[in-house]
Amino acid sequence: MKTRRDFLTQAPLGVLGAVVAGRAVAQNGAAPAQSAPPPGSPGAFNTAPPVGPKLTVDTFAEAEKLVQVTMTEAQRQMAVANWSTSMAALVERRTGPRKVALEEGLAPATTWFPAMGRAHVGPAQNRFAPVGLPAAPLPAKDEDIAFASVAQLGAWLRARKLTSTRLTKIYLDRIKRFDPQLRCVITLCETHALAQAAQADKEIAAGRYRGPLHGIPWGAKDLLDTAGIATTYGAEPFRNRVPKEDAAVVRRLDEAGAVLVAKLSLGALALNDIWFGGQTMNPWLLQEGASGSSAGPAAATAAGLVAFAIGSETQGSIISPCMRCGTTGLRPTYGRVPRTGAMTLCWTMDKLGPIARSVEDTLLVLHAIGGPDAGDTASVPAHLDYEATAPIKGLKVGYFPDWMKQAPATGLDRAALDQLRALGLVPTEVSLPDWPYDDLNVLLFAESAAAFEELTLSGEADRMREQTPDAWPNLFRESRFLSAVDFVQADRLRRKVAIEMARVMGEVDLLLVPSLRDEMMVISNMTGHPSLTLRTGFVDVDQVRSDWAPNPAHPRPKLSRPHRVPYGVTLVGRLFEEGTLARVGRALEAKAGVVGERPPGF
Repeated sequence: MKTRRDFLTQAPLGVLGAVVAGRAVAQNGAAPAQSAPPPGSPGAFNTAPPVGPKLTVDTFAEAEKLVQVTMTEAQRQMAVANWSTSMAALVERRTGPRKVALEEGLAPATTWFPAMGRAHVGPAQNRFAPVGLPAAPLPAKDEDIAFASVAQLGAWLRARKLTSTRLTKIYLDRIKRFDPQLRCVITLCETHALAQAAQADKEIAAGRYRGPLHGIPWGAKDLLDTAGIATTYGAEPFRNRVPKEDAAVVRRLDEAGAVLVAKLSLGALALNDIWFGGQTMNPWLLQEGASGSSAGPAAATAAGLVAFAIGSETQGSIISPCMRCGTTGLRPTYGRVPRTGAMTLCWTMDKLGPIARSVEDTLLVLHAIGGPDAGDTASVPAHLDYEATAPIKGLKVGYFPDWMKQAPATGLDRAALDQLRALGLVPTEVSLPDWPYDDLNVLLFAESAAAFEELTLSGEADRMREQTPDAWPNLFRESRFLSAVDFVQADRLRRKVAIEMARVMGEVDLLLVPSLRDEMMVISNMTGHPSLTLRTGFVDVDQVRSDWAPNPAHPRPKLSRPHRVPYGVTLVGRLFEEGTLARVGRALEAKAGVVGERPPGF
């Protein structure tokens, strides 16, 4: 079976099309003199002033190889004769004479709405009823405090058994101690954090408690803008970038009283786990990367350097590092959490979500950051219905029988299905058509290349550390030759896939899938369905794992002995039904009984 990684490495020159206008538009001398048309004549194609360099029939003959179409010699001659006038506007926007700048925050006119025009998608009511932990006795060791859940930390803070200042100093000290091993922090926000913590303590002491995140230290993936604090995207060309305003999610967490202690690493421009400061490492196995692109949020949370973090996912960037680092990641429904002030990679796929050490903690964070914002045209109002103790017996959990038998599934995936059956859920076989889902990546490649067009055309992308075939600089360059027709056809396929996914989700309440199954990674990110990834056990590995395509010249190192590392499964929910995911996830988390184990040495 062709994997997603194979596609990323091999596909761009094989299936990406040829909008040759971006690089070479013909100019074949001065246009012949034309008399003025009679009054009332309509406009016509192929009448614009000629623009661009000279083309030949050989230009089109070579371009045909990219898209696997064939023109006759006469058709090529016709294209050479009129390309400079019929397609001139395609290049004028970026080369002039009427050049138009497209601002960083400007979204395309076309927006993806997962509900596809259907009304009443998601819960009919707002209800938020977490478990509500009592303030247990405060541990004597700072380490035990650091690894406590957000819910427990909040209970201690509210009962004034713990101050935000003390808690913040615990995490700051742990960052200074362990970050040299993990390389998960890009910017330490010590002064900012201590000021926020002091303010939280003052408010809590005065009885002005803002809620379960008040005084809780957190970390932001360094693609969320923070006013006056560098936001670098993990990439060399942006390492000195300092925003003037906070991202919407940062602002909402400020309003909830949370304390920002660090800007956390991400693979450069949100791909994998290598940034300009090096590779972020997995706390459970320091010989390998933390996976990406939310590498820093997952590693820092797993190692007890923050109470929770905000990550992002376009296609696997919450799921994969949570699998690797043993954390819990909630990828919300596309549109639930606004991305205003967050780096854009793909307008119709980017999502922001919480990474924590337990399921309920992710809901506490989601409750604070959800809701529409005027700066994000795709954000929508949506109810959040979460009653932690509501029954789950009788819910239908869908699964794909063949996927559960094949790699990357393991015995832990099959065990999780048995555990859900024991909890009273009804396992239900489902299926999807055997379609080439990786073809949808044309949309990801095109949107990301558009988002970073100036970086590519200016040559600044050449400064980035990773220049491998499956790294962004090469993919951005190759994507200049995508066919616009293939893009539209992929967009139509996306709707067809979304219709199939709606059918499947109409048969069940949620899905259980192997977390790293390529098809579902692509499908659910394209359709916008929410997912919850949680640790359910451990597996042994004897080789370092990597997000990058295999390179025979640099094989992945073998380990001297098998190493025990976390493993998790992923639940995929109906649109805007994160509450159901969390209720089932909490029960599965308790049944598995492994959430409390910590990475050795931290």
